[in-house]
Amino acid sequence: MKQLLLLTTVFISLTSNAQNKKPLDHTVYDEWKSIGERLISNDGNFVVYTVTAQEGDGELVIQNPATRYKKVIARGYNAVITEDSKYLICKIKPFYKDTRQARIKKKKPDEMPKDSLAIIQLGNDSVYTRARIKNYKTPENGAGYLAYQLEKPLPDTSKKKPVQDAAKLKNEQLARLADSMVKKSIDSIKGNITTQELTAIIQKATRQIIKEGKDEPDADGDDALAASNTEGGELFIRNIQTGKETSFKSVSEYHFDKMGNRLLLEIPKKNKDSNSKAMLVLYQLATATADTIFKGFNDAKNFAMDENGTQLAFVAERDSSEKSLVKFYKLWYYRLGLDSSILIADKNTVGMQLGYTVSEHAAVQFSKDGQKLFFGTAPLPVAKDTTLVDFELARLDVWHYKDDYLQTQQLKNLDAELKRSHLAVYHTREQQLVQLGSTDMERTSLVDEGNADWILAQTNMGNRVQGQWQGRTQNTAYLVNTHTGQRTLIFKNLFANAAASPGGRFAYWYNPEAKQYFTYEITSGITRNVTEKIPVALYDEENDMPDFASPYGVMGWMDKDSALLLYDKYEVWKTDPAGKAAAQLLLAAGLQARKQMLTCRYVKTNRDERFIPAASALVFRVFDNNSKNSAYTITGSTAPYQFASIPLAPVAVNGLIKAKNSNAFAFTKEHFTASPDMYFSGVAAPATIFTPESFGDAAMVLSHINPQQAAYNWGTAELIKWKTYNGKTTSGILYKPENYDAAKKYPLICYFYEKLTDGLHTYHAPAPTPSRLNISFFVSRGYLVLAPDIAYTDGHPGNSAYDYIASGARALVKNGLADSTRIGIQGQSWGGYQVCYLITKTNLFKAAWAGAPVANMTSAYGGIRWESGLNRQFQYEKSQSRIGATLWEKPQLYIENSPLFHLPKVQTPLVIMHNDADGAVPWYQGIEMFTGLRRLGKPVWMLNYNGEAHNLVERRNRKDIQIREQQFFDWMLKGEKPAKWLTDGVPAVDKGKDWGLEIE
Repeated sequence: MKQLLLLTTVFISLTSNAQNKKPLDHTVYDEWKSIGERLISNDGNFVVYTVTAQEGDGELVIQNPATRYKKVIARGYNAVITEDSKYLICKIKPFYKDTRQARIKKKKPDEMPKDSLAIIQLGNDSVYTRARIKNYKTPENGAGYLAYQLEKPLPDTSKKKPVQDAAKLKNEQLARLADSMVKKSIDSIKGNITTQELTAIIQKATRQIIKEGKDEPDADGDDALAASNTEGGELFIRNIQTGKETSFKSVSEYHFDKMGNRLLLEIPKKNKDSNSKAMLVLYQLATATADTIFKGFNDAKNFAMDENGTQLAFVAERDSSEKSLVKFYKLWYYRLGLDSSILIADKNTVGMQLGYTVSEHAAVQFSKDGQKLFFGTAPLPVAKDTTLVDFELARLDVWHYKDDYLQTQQLKNLDAELKRSHLAVYHTREQQLVQLGSTDMERTSLVDEGNADWILAQTNMGNRVQGQWQGRTQNTAYLVNTHTGQRTLIFKNLFANAAASPGGRFAYWYNPEAKQYFTYEITSGITRNVTEKIPVALYDEENDMPDFASPYGVMGWMDKDSALLLYDKYEVWKTDPAGKAAAQLLLAAGLQARKQMLTCRYVKTNRDERFIPAASALVFRVFDNNSKNSAYTITGSTAPYQFASIPLAPVAVNGLIKAKNSNAFAFTKEHFTASPDMYFSGVAAPATIFTPESFGDAAMVLSHINPQQAAYNWGTAELIKWKTYNGKTTSGILYKPENYDAAKKYPLICYFYEKLTDGLHTYHAPAPTPSRLNISFFVSRGYLVLAPDIAYTDGHPGNSAYDYIASGARALVKNGLADSTRIGIQGQSWGGYQVCYLITKTNLFKAAWAGAPVANMTSAYGGIRWESGLNRQFQYEKSQSRIGATLWEKPQLYIENSPLFHLPKVQTPLVIMHNDADGAVPWYQGIEMFTGLRRLGKPVWMLNYNGEAHNLVERRNRKDIQIREQQFFDWMLKGEKPAKWLTDGVPAVDKGKDWGLEIE
């Protein structure tokens, strides 16, 4: 009884507190922060993360969970922890207010506030800073050194004379010279000096007048000019431990080798020195010695070092005429012991394809063992015809039905096509060049980090046109011998993409038509189906699109080539690529993941991992498909990998990172009522289970980034179920205000896309959104929000949406939660389409808001996605729109599912947001919907944020739409007074002066 009384007292107290809390409003956005960057030192002692403000100053936090040490670097970001776990390097942003003021004053780029550099010894409070940092680099796997460059120094205006004073002084000097000449002329007439002497005086004075009269800059001006014409800036190389620095005055580019033993410097030529030449310098960090390895070039790029830093390659152009219309790049090579870099490939090299040369646009890369050098080749560049006059030439695009790609795609990818190259290899020992890629094998990939004797090459040539309506293309795959260039066919014309095993023994792929995985053994040339006997589906079991189901994917390879690990919906299957052993479950059967509907997914904790060692503990994220709860767990180190019982928590866990040299982990957890915060756990041994509450030792919370939330009326999220109109049971998330009163009926907004319930525990910060519903904001202000899951029937996507959304809303009305006269709907993109369809199907909804909707499938079918240049046909035949047929095969389905053809039925007021730079759904779709309803006299509004994309990008526009969305729903669903833009609009003559946001 005492416990019951205590619980009752606590409940009453919490309810009372909720009643007194403030609702969220549009002024709170900048208060809310989020976790950004996250790092953990290799020894696991330090966790580093940034706390990012939506608008304003963030911070970088350094914590040692064991010692409770904590240090905050105001405005810190772009952090790196050194390989030895001793130091942290980061940038520090200028104050947000200072940058804002500089933008208001329209400062030049060089005059804008700049970042600073900070170096912190971990565990020590001292911070070394350097102002006006431009960039910095540290070695990938080495420790001890840092290189950085500074921005140009601000001009010292205190030493410069005012322009008017300088001009006045110059005029006075010229006047004195002129007076002197006149006086001496008079003296000559009087006979005091000879004519020859006078002539010499006049010539000297004239030269001086000319010199004085020239508009020459002073010393400061010379420096500024020199700085503006110099490609590089001063580079500082710092020994982090000792603080000793070495500098090079002018460096345009710099690169550490992987282990941090050497630093490559590109030093540009001096613009004012005709004898100066650009140089590449290799600086030995241990001995502080510099060797010039290349000199006298116009441009050098695409630098690559081998694994040990003993070999270097790059492409460079060193034609004698810098203004040449055509630049020919060549491949250069250097290794320790050579006097300088040597030329190894150009257009004349044996093995180079006729009419080709070294590409300046392709990456250069050594194989892991350093014996191969991969680079790109491309057709010889053609000089531009300078006799053609632009204003006399026609400008047009020619569309041809046999083109591989639509003109829109070609134009979108024009720059990439102009820079396209084909893979070649240079064998450093044999000094042999072999062409590997070609126009009919345009996609190539290295195998075993380039060590293998073959590469993978693929093409969709001959199958590209069909991509217009299929949304995918058939591919043909080859292996190509790196010594001979000989091709071997792996497969032909499959809807598949091949990949290679880490050790290079197999190629493998998923065939969506067969719904199976296949391997190709390199040595034998045998293709095997390695999954045909697996008794469960390895593809999406709930696929509801008229297309091939997507596979659940590949977990990885075990011990290079010994086993291919594949996901089903819940568990992992270990398959034998050689076909000798039967497939088996990787995880211990005791987990019974499928029976419990637990989805287990491997978490890669080593960024350099290429395959999974068989004898190692594995980390998994486990997700309960019923409760939507989740946890991380770590297995034992032997297969079948054993889990203990997993105490799943009602939260979402994400972003796990692991220390390289210890079992220390950091991750975030969140819930609808708690923003994502950082947690830390050190695990003593494998087979220890960790959850958000306990991971080995108790997980330690490191942050509490949004304490201000406690002052606001927040909300709750719960999973609900109901029966749809088609007789099926579905789920949805019901969001209720924190101060929810069961005796009241609330206004309801339905927000939807396809399936959203997996996000039950997702936190929704009160931030201005790209155009979706700001759920926490509306719930805080007294709305219920329903996010239903929708399953679709091919050919009838609109009616499917109606079955699930309208039935969900009516279920809440029936259960006494929602007011049937105050229900609104909101959706963006595909959700926006469903909004438009629903208001033609039912008058249940009193207010509707649609972002970037399709109104007319018959016109949208042939439209273009301008961001990619793709035609939209595939979306209707194979993808999200789910019609499953062409417009001419089943026109009635396109008409049935197009809101435009049913507008006379609409009774619901509608706001449309559709922007004129939308690259996904052409904005004329919104116009068709608007003009149709306008003609019928229906209440409709349309917002076009000028120059904005499918989803709003600019924060100012995101803030604006949040205000308008609240004003619209408050007016329609709460009976509050409307804003001016709703009653009177905003005439074009008032644009930029009146936004119509005031309440009449």
